[in-house]
Amino acid sequence: MESHEPEHDKNGLPDTFWRTPQRVPGRPLQRGGEVMSGSSYQQFQASVNDAWDLGDDEIISGIAETKISKAISQTAALNVINSHRNSTKNVVQSVEVEKKDEDALPVRRSEGRRVAGGSGGPLRHYPGRPRAVRLSALTSREESSESKLERFQQLHESTVINLDELKQLSWSGIPVKARANTWRLLAGYLPANSERRAETLERKRADYKHLVRQYYDAERDDDTYRQIHIDIPRMSPLVALFQQLCVQVMFERILYIWAIRHPASGYVQGINDLVTPFFMVFLQEAIPGEELDNYPLDKLSEEQRDVIEADSFWCLSKFLDSIQDNYIFAQLGIQYKVNQLKELIRRIDLPLHEHLQTHGVDYLQFSFRWMNNLLTREIPLPCTIRLWDTYLAESDGFATFQLYVCAAFLLHWRERLMLERDFQGLMILLQNVPTQNWTDSNISVLVAEAYRLKFAFADAPNHLNNAGKSDR
Repeated sequence: MESHEPEHDKNGLPDTFWRTPQRVPGRPLQRGGEVMSGSSYQQFQASVNDAWDLGDDEIISGIAETKISKAISQTAALNVINSHRNSTKNVVQSVEVEKKDEDALPVRRSEGRRVAGGSGGPLRHYPGRPRAVRLSALTSREESSESKLERFQQLHESTVINLDELKQLSWSGIPVKARANTWRLLAGYLPANSERRAETLERKRADYKHLVRQYYDAERDDDTYRQIHIDIPRMSPLVALFQQLCVQVMFERILYIWAIRHPASGYVQGINDLVTPFFMVFLQEAIPGEELDNYPLDKLSEEQRDVIEADSFWCLSKFLDSIQDNYIFAQLGIQYKVNQLKELIRRIDLPLHEHLQTHGVDYLQFSFRWMNNLLTREIPLPCTIRLWDTYLAESDGFATFQLYVCAAFLLHWRERLMLERDFQGLMILLQNVPTQNWTDSNISVLVAEAYRLKFAFADAPNHLNNAGKSDR
């Protein structure tokens, strides 16, 4: 097997994120020179247009200069549709045998028919976009374990919560009844001391109202507001909840105030997707037992809506603190993470890496969106919420761990990717991964594999020399 000797910089050290302790996965290296070799910022922007192109009909937008054979493209698309159809059949059969969920099963079947039908209906499925959000879909399988829920309740009732214990318990998933308060605690929005929580919530919610009056209700920055106003209505076209004017205005306020308070980055397309999980978790707390998909938010009191909006804003702000460099000019954090993912896959699975490279697939063309949107476009919304249980529970912040989640996500599709023999087929699959039937169990496997990769490869250069010899 071809050996890969690490390149060295001027100081004689290997120019790789495996070097310890100079570089930490997910954070940009402070040094001069080009951000990406042979690439200007304009070229970088052109390469990642597809990361948030909302015109999903153009599946491989941003790479229009590539000559695409119509016959090959149609063949590749048919392969993806067949994969969706087959995976739908398998999941439906599995659900019928393992779990008789009368509410969730019709949803899965109808989604399968919509995907298999291609563009035959007005509600065309957009892979990775939030779909109809039934209450049963947001209910974790862990909910059946009353003992786990009791452990969360005991922790919440402690005078001073042991956050390390709460993180360990949350890593494998949080029961729905305990999720909202657990997320507030893990995000750092609520203090661990129970005596201070009520006062903190009252003060922070009042602070948010003041920010609305100061920034949103006053004269606004036209460019920032215009971009947010354009993005919000088309954010989740298949979820009726997000098409309500009341909900869209709430999202506008959250994003506009966040952008004004973070001038180094401002509003960047993709951040709007990151509000959704918080909003859904706090909404479900406000209306336990109700279906969320078509729930009219104007039925809630103004006070209830204010609580959902304020808590979503503050938790989003805390959540983004560790990855703000993802959204500053040129999005340096994401550029480095894409390069790190490329190196990681090369070391873990050289045949897969070479297969992508041979067919002209650049990691930037598919993984930029994964990093920017934290996989919210790639997996169903209930799965995103389950994934964020783990992200929020990561003791050192999720910025590092997310790199390994993306690596595990790519490796999950290895067999299908290796069967694709042209650029078009690979890109269609990578930008439309068939996750429409994923559940909490899929996310549990994904984060377990990500943890294994992190444990095996992070800061362990002696193990990397044999990385290409994995038993695959």
